[in-house]
Amino acid sequence: METALLHALILGIVEGVTEFLPISSTGHLILVGDLLDANDERWNVFNIVIQTGAMLAVVWEYRARFFRIDVGLYRNLLVAFIPAAVLGLLFSRIIKDYLFHAVPVALAFIIGGVIILFVEQKSFKPKIQTTQSMTWLDALKVGFAQCFALIPGTSRSGATIIGGMLFGLSRKAATEFSFFLAVPTLVAAGAYDLFKHRELFSANDLPMFGVGSITAFVSAFVVVRWLIRYVATHDFKPFAWYRIAFGLVVLLTAHFGWVDWKN
Repeated sequence: METALLHALILGIVEGVTEFLPISSTGHLILVGDLLDANDERWNVFNIVIQTGAMLAVVWEYRARFFRIDVGLYRNLLVAFIPAAVLGLLFSRIIKDYLFHAVPVALAFIIGGVIILFVEQKSFKPKIQTTQSMTWLDALKVGFAQCFALIPGTSRSGATIIGGMLFGLSRKAATEFSFFLAVPTLVAAGAYDLFKHRELFSANDLPMFGVGSITAFVSAFVVVRWLIRYVATHDFKPFAWYRIAFGLVVLLTAHFGWVDWKN
């Protein structure tokens, strides 16, 4: 039990730190789970469920916006949520069987990093400065961008932020909408996966979920506050280079057998 709680603590921190950065929380959780030997179906479900803890950090940070009647925001979140939800339901089993492995994740890291660098080289004049100015069509476009995040290693936040920028959102608006869109996306994914695999767990697993969710919340809260300040004066190139370097390290260690990636 102590080992499970330690693994839950580590994975919770990894989830919280990486969920809202454009570096892929799922990719990091798959790789760290390999290193901890916490990579069976139970741990895969655990990793999805504790995303709800990270999501609550956004709800708390933007509580004034979420807890007032904002029909435009709720409508846009519903519209943006639908594309990935439909594709996730249709292809989740195939994705888990074929892409939840170290090499595909590493390749997605590298490709995603290259795309971020390419986009950051472009000169954009955003047409939409705030999330309040978004229409349902703007939200739908970001929702389609989020679909790429079904590929582990791509990054949900990276896909929605970079996609939002390509579709005319300012860097700040794209980042904030990515935060907001995490709420329905992560809650639905966690609830669906936990219900689907409920036979794998018992009441004895509650402490494990509690530790993972709390640490995910705390670390995500710190990251969200930092990222809001960061995007005001910086671009995402450092994250792109990190993705590329990390992906290359994983590929090299897998190729030469320096690390026994179990997946």
